[in-house]
Formats: sequence, structure tokens, C-alpha cells
Amino acid sequence: MELVNEMRNMPNNNIYEYVEITDFAAEGKCIFKSEDGVIFVEGNVAPGDIVDLQVVKTKKKLKEAVVTKIHTLSPLRTDPYCIHHTVCGGCRWQHIAYEHQLKFKRQQVIDHFERIGKIRHVEINQILAAPRTKYYRNKLEFTFSNWRWLTKEQMDSGQAFSKNALGFHVPKRFDKIFTVDHCHLQSDPSNTIRNSLHHFGDLKGIPHYDVRFNVGVLRNLVVRTANTGDVMVIVQFGQQHDEHIAEVMEYLHQTHEEITSLNYIVNLKGNDSYQDQDVVHYAGEPFIRETMEDLTFLVGPKSFYQTNSEQAYQLFNVAREYAGLTGNEYVYDLYTGTGTIANFVARRARKVIGIEYVEAAVQDARRNSELNGITNTSFFAGDMRSIMNENFLKTHGKPDVIITDPPRAGMDLPVVETILKAGANRVVYVSCNSATQARDLALMSEQYEVTRVQPVDMFPNTHHVENVALLVRK
Repeated sequence: MELVNEMRNMPNNNIYEYVEITDFAAEGKCIFKSEDGVIFVEGNVAPGDIVDLQVVKTKKKLKEAVVTKIHTLSPLRTDPYCIHHTVCGGCRWQHIAYEHQLKFKRQQVIDHFERIGKIRHVEINQILAAPRTKYYRNKLEFTFSNWRWLTKEQMDSGQAFSKNALGFHVPKRFDKIFTVDHCHLQSDPSNTIRNSLHHFGDLKGIPHYDVRFNVGVLRNLVVRTANTGDVMVIVQFGQQHDEHIAEVMEYLHQTHEEITSLNYIVNLKGNDSYQDQDVVHYAGEPFIRETMEDLTFLVGPKSFYQTNSEQAYQLFNVAREYAGLTGNEYVYDLYTGTGTIANFVARRARKVIGIEYVEAAVQDARRNSELNGITNTSFFAGDMRSIMNENFLKTHGKPDVIITDPPRAGMDLPVVETILKAGANRVVYVSCNSATQARDLALMSEQYEVTRVQPVDMFPNTHHVENVALLVRK
């Protein structure tokens, strides 16, 4: 087509017609490479689409645009399966065929390693695909609101809709929630429990939360499912209204026998985070159980556990393989969380030391070691920069292997320096953000060489990718 990539600019230079979306960019956006530079495009688009664009934001040389019309659909596309895909940002790539998602994710890792880390000498393995692209999450959080978002189709239908919603935030709108009818991220009974509670709250007239004024009773719902069949439900209430709390909790207890751990929180803060809030255990057990190989992990209301259990096993398998354990090694597991990786590798190591900032997580890690009869682990809470000093290394043994699994922001420079001083023969770096991982690897390049890299797809239909890199001391 002769019109492809030919710009037909209006006088304001903000309209582009019949242009081809070129590629994916950071955060799942797409790009169009114009004569004016790269234009970032959000929304339901794919590389290969022929579209019209409207620029909505210009900042220095950066432009952002939205699609106003699609002329030709990309051959990379597939039919979206979710009725909420046009308004929900949770499965942004579900219109892209899965095999193409995997290619783009691997290329993202390659780009980050080459451009940010200046790492070009190592082959990036083919990404480990997820066996399931739907119903793979074991935890979802839903929000109650008295300001329900309605789609254009709903508004044009002439129907009357309740103003109450229970679902997800509309992207970029902190105050708008759309009601989820069916979510394909988490298997049942997640959808059944959510829809049942939403109906009950509406029926009883229990006030839904208003985030703008911090008032309302029903505030948040967390559903955690486990590969053992256990189900945990946590209800957050925005007010200490004893009568409403009692009727909600008793309703769930009496009508949903599949819930094995029922809990609630009264959260009067201005945000939904609850790590600093008291959890009231209402019925069932105070935890659920996840299994991995012959290990059992107890997951409490505040416990962190990888949200894709199947792919977490693949991820940890890679980390354990890269660690090259023979049974004689001292292993340090940094950012150990609830000790999942530490306990997973412990039976192939001489000693595993787990270090984590959060004391409650360390308590979970110790409990999981005890539950599984693992006696060669020790866990410490605090700032690893101050914990991993000379005396600590002398007392607990100099690490032969360091496994580090930091948050998306990567490791602070002092943590990188602490790892370099520890002088382990191998460092296994597990990351959920290959950009910050590549940055950190560049800081370690004088002492370590990256020899193996394995991307793992933990979150199908999103741009996110986990990545494991093996560093060997030079």
C-alpha cells in the first residue's frame, strides 16, 4: 500500500493517517517511527496495524498518541477472549497471538541487556512459555466503589445500572472502578465469590467505598487460591461498622464452604495497602497451603508468594540449576521474602542464609523451614548492607553462591557493592524487570561475567517478563 507510513499531517502536526505501527515499546506500548521521531501509542494496537493517530501529549521530543481509526489489522493479532478487554489493563496483550508475545518479551530482554547493560556476548535463551495463558494467577485484589465506570455501550443501552461496583480500576483513573463479570486471570471459585459478594452488598444496601472522601463500608476484596485447592478470602472494610461487618462475614462463611481461610481487615487509612493493618481471622485456618516438589509453604494473609505457581516452579528450577549446587555450598539468598527460594534450594546446599527487610516475612520463612523439616537455613531481618559485614561473613560463612531476587527497582548501589565485597563464585540474579537488572549487571561487570540468561513468562498477555542471569566470578 503506497499510503503506508506516509504522513498526512494537519496544520497542527498532530494527525497521522494510514501509518503502520512499527513495534512494541516499554510498558507494553507500541511505537510508530515518524519523520518527527518515535511516537508512543497506547491502547488496543499491534505491530503491523495500519491506523490513524491523534497526538495527545507532547513533551520535548516525546509524543504520545491514541488510535482514532484502524484501517488494517496486523497478522500478529488474535481475537480477544475477555468482554472487559477494551476497558481493563490487566491482560493488555490478549489481542496478540501468544507465540508473538513470547518473541517480543525475549527481544525486550535482549534490548535491555545490549543497550543498558552493554552485554552482547551471551546468548539469551528462548523464553520458557507458560502452560496456561488463562487462569494462572493465585491472587487477585478487587475494589469496591460507589462510582461505577460505565462503558459507552452500557450508557447507550438505556438500561439503569447500580452505581456500586466491585472490580478493577480503569487505567489511569484512581476513582473509577468497572464491575468485573468474569475475570480470566484466576480460576473459580474466584469469580463466584466476587459476584456473590457484590450481589449481597447491593441487596443489603451496604455502603460501597468512596475513595475521594474515604467513607464507605465495603472497600476491598482479596481472593487467594492455592494448588492444593485451599482458598483464602480477605475483606477490607473502610469503617468499623460492626453490624455490616458481621453480616458480610457470616454470609461468606455460610454460603461459600469452599473458602478454607476467611479473614477481614478494618482499614481506615487513605489507601488499600494492609501490611501495616491487623488481620482478623474469622473462620477456617489462618493460612492456605501451596506445594512445590515435596515442599509445603504456608501462605498467610500478608505473605508474599509468586502469583503464578506453575511458572514459579520453572523460575526456581532455573535459579537452582544456575546455582550449580553440589551440597557443599554456602548460599546467601537476598530479598528472601518468605524464604521460598531459600527452602527450595536448601536440600542441595550446605547452608542457606536468607536476608530480608521485612520481619514478618522472615518469620514466615522460618516457619516454612520448620514445616518441611529443613534445618540448614537461617533467616535474618534488616538492611542487608549492614547485615552482610565482615563479622557476619566470618560467623555464617563466606558465600559460595548468592541468589538475589530484588523488587522491580532493582538493587541499590550499596547492595551491589556489598555483593561485590562478599566475593561469591556465582551470583544468580532473578529479576522481574530486565531493565534494572541490566543496569545492575553493568555495575558488576568488572568482577563478574554474565554466562547464561533465561527469560521466563510468568504473566501471559502482559508485557512483563521474569529473567534469570548467571554471573560467574572472573
